[in-house]
Amino acid sequence: MSAVAKLKDDEMYYGEFGRKWLSNSDISMLMNNPTMFRKGKSDSKAMVMGRYFHWAVLEPHKAESIICIDSTTRSTKIYKEATRDGNMALLCHEKDQVDKMVDAIKGNFDFFEGIYEDGNSFEMPEVGSLFGLPWKGKADIVNDNRIIDLKTTSSIGSFRHSAYKYNYDSQAYIYQNLFGVPMEFWVIDKNSMAMGMFHCSDEFLRSGEQKVKAASEIYNRFFGESSTESIDNHYIVEEL
Repeated sequence: MSAVAKLKDDEMYYGEFGRKWLSNSDISMLMNNPTMFRKGKSDSKAMVMGRYFHWAVLEPHKAESIICIDSTTRSTKIYKEATRDGNMALLCHEKDQVDKMVDAIKGNFDFFEGIYEDGNSFEMPEVGSLFGLPWKGKADIVNDNRIIDLKTTSSIGSFRHSAYKYNYDSQAYIYQNLFGVPMEFWVIDKNSMAMGMFHCSDEFLRSGEQKVKAASEIYNRFFGESSTESIDNHYIVEEL
């Protein structure tokens, strides 16, 4: 079985096997706090909601594994017991919010047609080399003409700013290089249910390229096979 075929499995992609490659999720930590690079962290509320959203749109059979807790907060005993063994859970009002987004996406003709177009493949991994290092990506939706990445936002009007803040520019650069087709971000506002389709400009991709290059240099400096410095000696110098 090829590496790409193995990475189709989420456990392989996000587990030890997948750590052979860098991914866009590593960019922020490498650039901002490399001392915490690949240190374990628990799933946040936003991550679980995002995962459920993607599953509900693209892989509904997986969405059934999300536990719905009828509680007001995560500090309650019932929530803590439900997630004790690593199970993913949402409060019921959070699940309802995601379900509304899924219904809105499916209720928009252009979004529905684009997402479920004949020839589309969902959650497809790919690997390749960038700046001399191995990188991976898993496309939400891909065909011979484009990649579609589904995003949620708290403000559709601020998505352009958020796209840079959350490193969607580096994601676009990585994915377009790995898959060889243009990338688009299809976005829904979590509050208003407003939707947008965002294409990647040359400027956006150049910004992403610079981030990937910078992250690669930091990786080589501290973690690469020929690393020149120990991460224990890392510190930052800035002018306030």
